[in-house]
Amino acid sequence: MITNHRLALALALAWLFAGGIIAAPEADAQALKKIRMGSSSTNVSFLAIYTALHRGFYKDEGFDLEIIQMSANLTSAAVMTGDLDYSAAVTGLIGGAVRGQPMKVLLFTVERPMLFLMSKKEIKEPQQLRGKKIAGSSPGGSATLLGYRALRHFGLEPGRDVSVLPMGGSAASRFAVLESGVVDASLLSVPENIIALEKGYNELIFVGDIVQFAQNGFGTSEKKIRESPDEVYRMVRATLRGLQFVWDKNNQETLVDIMMKQWKINDRKMAAAMSKQVSRVLTKDANVSPESVQVLIDSQRENAKVTKPVSIADVVDYSFLEKARKELGFK
Repeated sequence: MITNHRLALALALAWLFAGGIIAAPEADAQALKKIRMGSSSTNVSFLAIYTALHRGFYKDEGFDLEIIQMSANLTSAAVMTGDLDYSAAVTGLIGGAVRGQPMKVLLFTVERPMLFLMSKKEIKEPQQLRGKKIAGSSPGGSATLLGYRALRHFGLEPGRDVSVLPMGGSAASRFAVLESGVVDASLLSVPENIIALEKGYNELIFVGDIVQFAQNGFGTSEKKIRESPDEVYRMVRATLRGLQFVWDKNNQETLVDIMMKQWKINDRKMAAAMSKQVSRVLTKDANVSPESVQVLIDSQRENAKVTKPVSIADVVDYSFLEKARKELGFK
């Protein structure tokens, strides 16, 4: 039997909840706006976005961000239909813009390819690859094409001076081929390059030293930019805060924690090494050189057989980024 005192207390609490003076635990979550971002990869080079997610920077802006994995082309199509709010598949966004779809990239978080040519222990200079075999990705794949550019930088013509074998598959499979002795060098990414270093293989070429290649980041439709500019700005600001957090040397231990949690890494030493490798390719302020953006545009034009010239302004809108950089104190 409920006493008059307990009944009065129960009624008072009910009134407080109903009046919104005391928030239920779910209230904060209900107040957040659901935002869906498509991504074609879960690569560790997306560290800035996942840092912003794990540190709660998107929540600070009032967003409950969900990152959905799908192909770059599907991501761009879903942004155009409004099924996705944003796309982190930058190449797909630029490809869509080149074909006349009204969409823009808002920022870039990676300015170089995270690609490494790892070689056998006895090969210590790129010129020693002459007459050797290299494991590439699929024919026409980005790793292979970037590898071609790196080899030509050192005066080696693929197919004539060095054989680049189309292995396809993953970097893990290309590392396995290197270990088997079938090839003399292999194009690897993180963490396979770290494992190779630990086993005594040489980092012959860091492709990012030779090629600038704008990647990652995110963008959206021009309709979203036009109709929801404040939301777009807050998304850009949260992501830029993530990049800022990554570059702060005081946050390195926390970054390792994020790496371990997001990519399910049990070895703290490996997570720290991966974080260090990612820092080699990240942009400083979410901006990249015009030349590297133009390279992406021209490659997408070639793929889509678009003859009409396409400018950087046709595919990129830095206005939100410039405002956020000033607000956050970027130089």
